[in-house]
Amino acid sequence: MRFKRILLKLSGESLMGEQQYGIDTNMLVQYAQEIKSAIDLGAQVAVVIGGGNIFRGVQAESVGLDRVQGDYMGMLATVINSMALQSALEKAGVYTRLLSGINIQQVCEPYIRRRALRHLEKGRVVIFGAGIGSPYFTTDSAASLRAIEIEADVVLKGTRVDGIYTADPEKDPNAVKYDDITFEEVFNKGLNVMDMTAFTLCKENNLPILVFDINQRGNLARLINGEKVGTMVSM
Repeated sequence: MRFKRILLKLSGESLMGEQQYGIDTNMLVQYAQEIKSAIDLGAQVAVVIGGGNIFRGVQAESVGLDRVQGDYMGMLATVINSMALQSALEKAGVYTRLLSGINIQQVCEPYIRRRALRHLEKGRVVIFGAGIGSPYFTTDSAASLRAIEIEADVVLKGTRVDGIYTADPEKDPNAVKYDDITFEEVFNKGLNVMDMTAFTLCKENNLPILVFDINQRGNLARLINGEKVGTMVSM
């Protein structure tokens, strides 16, 4: 295997599928099968999922809410998505644990690093909900921080496109894909990979980021097996 321990970052919007809001059950099932394929290969998998299909903290101020309050609402949205993904994974026969950055003891375990590591070693998918439990930090930042804490080999950012391009390929037909790129090049070219806090965390801890198309069936297993999928950002 190319990667033994991975952290998969999914956006909340990806769960909407063709809907305008909420959770598309078909997307949940598809992602559960992708993650199961990685577990079947022997990989240790952790997941962070956003909450943008339900509520984004940055929306709070635009509708007259306090930003901090809005961020906590966004964290709860990630927990809802995490619970949905947990249920889909368990229906697929995958053992899971949901660890939350804020205490919701009826549905989640509190985040404790050593507990998370033990779950991974036992072959369970660990889902990190509620970001890092503090406002003003995105789920990208949570993904980077948790990946560093659990000593993941890579952050896998699942998106709608198959890598990093010179421009948005959905808007610019002349955009060119990078197969490999350095952290410095991403910064100097102003490419949008993750938010700056998350990106800097990965750079300073020499943690590679691999951006790939999560909606292409089989991609997760292929990249774990060493096939060239997506774009790798490294030192």
